[in-house]
Amino acid sequence: MVHPAAVASRRADEPLDLSIVIPAFNEEARLPAAIAAVAGYLEANGCRGEVVIVENGSTDQTAEIARAAARADPRFRALHVDARGKGRAVRMGMLASRGGTVVFCDADFSMSIEDLAVLKGALADGADVAIASREASGAHRLGEPLARHLMGRVYNWLVQIVAVPGVRDTQCGFKAFRRPAAEHLFRRQTIDGWAFDVEVLFLARRGHFRVKEVPVTWRYDPSSRVRPLHDTIAMLRELLTVRWNALCGRYG
Repeated sequence: MVHPAAVASRRADEPLDLSIVIPAFNEEARLPAAIAAVAGYLEANGCRGEVVIVENGSTDQTAEIARAAARADPRFRALHVDARGKGRAVRMGMLASRGGTVVFCDADFSMSIEDLAVLKGALADGADVAIASREASGAHRLGEPLARHLMGRVYNWLVQIVAVPGVRDTQCGFKAFRRPAAEHLFRRQTIDGWAFDVEVLFLARRGHFRVKEVPVTWRYDPSSRVRPLHDTIAMLRELLTVRWNALCGRYG
């Protein structure tokens, strides 16, 4: 990690190339490795960037780990939001960020941080939103249980019918946005739970933002906190909420 003196003189309003937002709930086991990975990426690529860790109601040492990272390296910031779900944590982090390119990624880093270059490449080629995909041509899934994979495919089939046709993987936790797209979309996002990704992509389509899926190699993490049946039911309810909000004109 870079020595604090090397960046201590940065002003709070200094333009940044990149912001990386990491939502974190009870991630004391995985967060240190995530911090090391993103710090190494910024260092290796010479990015003028920041890392915003958004802790939302953890009961372990996640908050202290985030604060310690912020004390050790001025490129890191630690935010706290109420325990209201991943969608709320991502929204608060994205709106608090300052980078020209804004990325959110899960703390488990089931994809390599190096895949960020592919997302940034899609933005450079004209996309407003670039999303990592486990279903795009050239993608690979490693170690995923068959039942979970099938449940995810059924959910995506419903997502394509109800909200975002043509997007094969809305739920991969690695997405990049141009600054104007991030501001527009996350100011309108309302869902605090797991289906916030669908809502954001639905809003992107409505706003005529260009969305690009890029293939990644994704590794299943057995310690994942996703509860396939319980969370899928909640996501289906939130999926219908997206359509209901649109019908009621709540997205403007």
